[in-house]
Amino acid sequence: MGVGVVLAIGVVLVVVGLVLLINLFGAGDLVMRRVTTQPLGELAPGFAASRRGFRVYAVLVLSVRVLCVGLAETAYFLPLAAALLIVGALTFGIATVIAIAGEVETYRGLKR
Repeated sequence: MGVGVVLAIGVVLVVVGLVLLINLFGAGDLVMRRVTTQPLGELAPGFAASRRGFRVYAVLVLSVRVLCVGLAETAYFLPLAAALLIVGALTFGIATVIAIAGEVETYRGLKR
């Protein structure tokens, strides 16, 4: 795949991530209702089934998309690419810690 294709995919995914994050046209609510609140076999819905959890996971996925755009930008403008890679990596790290803490909190709160 060419760099332009990777950039285009990254940009489209960033837009989709933002639509879910800000709940544009109820898209976030729809995904929560249809996907994240459904049990996965014997597993109960977890942290992503809550509004806070959904937003944390949306930020987590969005940060991966920013990393992809940054990676694609290395061929065009290195300072912008470096900034995107740093922002994406930091955001991914912070969102991961928050998501793990939220999953642990949700698991501990389950009635057994």
